[in-house]
Amino acid sequence: MQPSSSPETAADEVVAEEVFPSFSEQVAQQLGGLRGLIESSIPLTLFIVVNFLGERYDRWSLRTSLIVAVGVALAIAAYRLSRRESIRHALNGVFGIGIGALLALRSGDARDFYLPGILLAAAYGVALFASVAVRRPIVGWIWSVMADGGGTRWRDEPRLTRLFGWLTVLWGLMYLFKVAVQTGLYLAHQTDLLGVARLALGWPPYILLAALTVWRVRRLIPNLQPAQPAQPAQAA
Repeated sequence: MQPSSSPETAADEVVAEEVFPSFSEQVAQQLGGLRGLIESSIPLTLFIVVNFLGERYDRWSLRTSLIVAVGVALAIAAYRLSRRESIRHALNGVFGIGIGALLALRSGDARDFYLPGILLAAAYGVALFASVAVRRPIVGWIWSVMADGGGTRWRDEPRLTRLFGWLTVLWGLMYLFKVAVQTGLYLAHQTDLLGVARLALGWPPYILLAALTVWRVRRLIPNLQPAQPAQPAQAA
């Protein structure tokens, strides 16, 4: 007769069997899913197309382009809300589109529609580099929340901290590159190219970096010791 395993042994086995979401699931979580990608891109794409056609053929004003973009963003949010689905990504889109629309309407310049996105990307880049400087890389914290149950290995395990450090630097470089390109086009009054750059430098590099991040972390995790459960307090 085989002896039954003790509660302590069973707990150790459970801890050792670390179960993480699949590669595709983790990437999808970071991106908000394929549907989230599409929905967040539709209002911006419509603004670019409608504004481009309006300027080329002198058929409608900047206000029309803004109304179309904001209206579609609100419609997407309302549809998700009616189905009791998460509207986080839709609301983010509505907020960004709305602020850009207000700036463009006040100045009468379509370039200003893209200004909030440029400033937000700059803030992201600075925050990412600052987090590495204080050895609390933001990418590690995001991974902890999404895939490690809120654990602290991302900052306590040296190898994980180093990995998340250089991954965070890569993310920061991506955002600063986006800022540099879009700022140059903004200052050069290249409104059409600015819209194209906004789309091209949006989800494509984000998807690639998200995939790289998940792949590198999943390669390192099996080589680390699993997190140990908290020990119960000893009775006096």
